[in-house]
Amino acid sequence: MQLRDFFDPSRVELHLRGDSRDEVLAALLARLELDGRSRTVLFRTLRRRENLGSTGIGRGIAIPHCRSLMVSRLHLTYGRHSQGVDFRAIDDRPTHHFFLIIAPPLEVSGQYLPVLGKVAQFAKEADVPDRLAALESVAEFFELLDAKGI
Repeated sequence: MQLRDFFDPSRVELHLRGDSRDEVLAALLARLELDGRSRTVLFRTLRRRENLGSTGIGRGIAIPHCRSLMVSRLHLTYGRHSQGVDFRAIDDRPTHHFFLIIAPPLEVSGQYLPVLGKVAQFAKEADVPDRLAALESVAEFFELLDAKGI
């Protein structure tokens, strides 16, 4: 299983908009092909999750994630915010890179935790924040994933 397998070019946004945590979460959810009601429920679920403890892992990266009945399969989205937003990250620095993971409560394939682990592993690599910041195209995002073998 490779992270690349869960991404679609339409789910990668290199010019993410929003001035707050909530606006960024809404912008990430907008990349998913879901109806308005589903996005609203997911937004509330993600906000609740963030209120329990930020998914901002530091070094400018956050991995907002949740399980919900609003989806029937795992969804993975990447967004880059050039200015960075306050995501209440563990290092108290602005967050620029967001990996949104949403999965159904029960998965026969059991992909949620392995995907979350792979994203975290990818994010921990020393050069990843700088390489993500330097991306000029969605194709380069996929090349980075391939280069890392994740």
